[in-house]
Amino acid sequence: MNSRIIATLLAAAGLFAVAGTASAQSAADRVYAIDARNEVVKSGAGLCWRTGYWTPAAAANDAAGCACDKDLLPKAKCEPAAAPAAAPAAAPVVAAAPKTCDFTSTLKDDQLFAFNKATLKPAAMAQLDKDVIAKLGNCAQVNLVIVTGHTDRLGSQQYNQKLSEKRAEAVKAYLVKKGVKSDVIDTMGAGKTQAVPGVSCDDKLPRKKLIECLAPNRRTVVEVKGPAK
Repeated sequence: MNSRIIATLLAAAGLFAVAGTASAQSAADRVYAIDARNEVVKSGAGLCWRTGYWTPAAAANDAAGCACDKDLLPKAKCEPAAAPAAAPAAAPVVAAAPKTCDFTSTLKDDQLFAFNKATLKPAAMAQLDKDVIAKLGNCAQVNLVIVTGHTDRLGSQQYNQKLSEKRAEAVKAYLVKKGVKSDVIDTMGAGKTQAVPGVSCDDKLPRKKLIECLAPNRRTVVEVKGPAK
C-alpha cells in the first residue's frame, strides 16, 4: 500500500457517489491532486495522486477518498447497505472502444537536469524528442498532458517540492516550444513524497553513494491522453 502513488486520472463514478461530489470541496481542501478540470489526477496505473497533506483520516473526509483508497477507509464509509436486487435488464449493445494514443514516459532527472538544478541539459531535448514528442505523432489530438516532477529524499520537503515543480515547468516549456498547446499541459511537483517502490538506500552510505543509490527517485513523469490517428 505504501507504493500507492498519490498520484492523476478520473475516479470511479460509483464510489464517488458514496463519498460525495468533488464540487463540494475546493482544490485547496483536497488531499488528492486536482487537475484544471476539477478531477482527481491519476497515474498511468490508475492510482490517485496524493498531496503531501494526505492521511487516512483526511482521505475519509475527501470526496474522492473511497474511490482512491477504499481499502484504507472504514468499511461503513465506502460500502452502504445493498439495495434490493432489481430485475435483470436486457444486455446493452457495447460499442467498440475508440483507439487511444495514451502513454506514459518516465524520464531520469539525472539525464535531464544537473543535480539540484531545474534547467534542462542540452542532451535533455533529444531525450524528450525521442521519448515524448515522437510518440505524440501517433495522436489525432492531444487532450491532456500531465508532467510530474519527483525528487529523492535528500533535503527538506519544502525545498524538494519547489525543485520538482520547477523541473516539471521546465519540461512543459520545452513541450510548448515543440508545438504542444500550453492549455492541455498540467504540471505538478510531488517533491520527495513518491519514492520508487523497491529503491532502498541506507542513510549511512557515503553521500556520493547515497545520491547514486537514490537516482531512480529523481525523475519526471509525462503522461499523455488523447485519441489515436
